[in-house]
Amino acid sequence: MPRCTAAPVDVSDKDARVLQALERRHNAPQGLVKRAQIILLAARGVGVRATAERLGLGRATVQRWRRRWSSAAATESALERLVDAPRPGTPPTFSPEQICSILALACEPPKRDGQELTHWTHADLAAEAIARGIVESISPDSIGRFLREADLKPHRTRGWINTP
Repeated sequence: MPRCTAAPVDVSDKDARVLQALERRHNAPQGLVKRAQIILLAARGVGVRATAERLGLGRATVQRWRRRWSSAAATESALERLVDAPRPGTPPTFSPEQICSILALACEPPKRDGQELTHWTHADLAAEAIARGIVESISPDSIGRFLREADLKPHRTRGWINTP
């Protein structure tokens, strides 16, 4: 009974040099290095099973990256062919520009509806962001998450507090 052989993978000389350089880089992400190794072994004619055993990967992983390399447009660079596909899920609710505007708002002296505040609260920042038209709606929890991710603590820093 004949054995199934994997479809050959074509790699140009330029792409092979890029993949070999990626494989030798010490600071390259290991996921990209493994993918480069899969493609380089495929270009040398090594089968799926042998590649999986040599690299300590599953056959499905080797098959997936061989298939993605072959089906990718030839105009894409070698690195573009090896990056992860976009993940499923909902798109971000707030754009980076909106988040930056909210963080800039948190750096302003606290003032809400013409009255000076002692400090910004998450609810005050959310209400002010909506009032200024930065966002249509936002929860105080989202404001808190943005401040945490940016490591801003307006309620703990003297610069954010107006003394009466």
